[in-house]
Amino acid sequence: MSRAWAIATREYAAFFRLPLGGVVTALFIALSSVFFTRSTLVPGEPATMRDFFGMWWGLLLVICPAISMRLFSEEHRSGTIETVLTAPVSEAALVFGKHAAGVMFLLTMLAPSLIYVALLGWLARPDYGPIAAGYLGLAFLGSLYLAIGCLASSLTASQTLAFLATLFALVALDILPRQVAGALPEQLGRLVGNIAPSLRMADFARGLINSAHAAYFLILSVWFLAVCVVILQSRRWR
Repeated sequence: MSRAWAIATREYAAFFRLPLGGVVTALFIALSSVFFTRSTLVPGEPATMRDFFGMWWGLLLVICPAISMRLFSEEHRSGTIETVLTAPVSEAALVFGKHAAGVMFLLTMLAPSLIYVALLGWLARPDYGPIAAGYLGLAFLGSLYLAIGCLASSLTASQTLAFLATLFALVALDILPRQVAGALPEQLGRLVGNIAPSLRMADFARGLINSAHAAYFLILSVWFLAVCVVILQSRRWR
């Protein structure tokens, strides 16, 4: 655990030493500010951030691949992956440490948006329960997206290819189940449609904290990270 934490803190600090970290953060804040003013600060509308959280799902589709694309691909490109794999650190500690760094950076990006909550509280009287649930849903959704990004990054030395592979995988994970569900019987279609992460995120945005949704995000994230561990282990034994 201590080694995974050491890797996480090192990778987290690396985001702030690279131009990519500042660019992604600035882009995220700028776009979220536009969405907030257009979807939340609307005269006569309820004081809720439900639509705002729904728009953030689209932002995470782009932001998470940008965060995760360098986690392993940069190691492959520079040739340091061989050194890392021969170090006295398990593949699991390496994978979970890098994933934790990505999650920490994502939460750091979300932190400035708390200003929106304060502004909404100053202008109106919102229900803070659904807002807290929405942020929790974003953390779960971002963790899953970053786990998929870690897996894609471990397969290539190209950051661009890792970004595109992650983006396409995330889009497919959300769109395909809903497309297939429409052609299936109602009960089976509902079951297949629930695979789409954005539908579960919609419940969090409405203030519904469902333990089944939380388990879905956690189990699926761990599964993708476990596959990433297996890939690195296979590389060590080549």
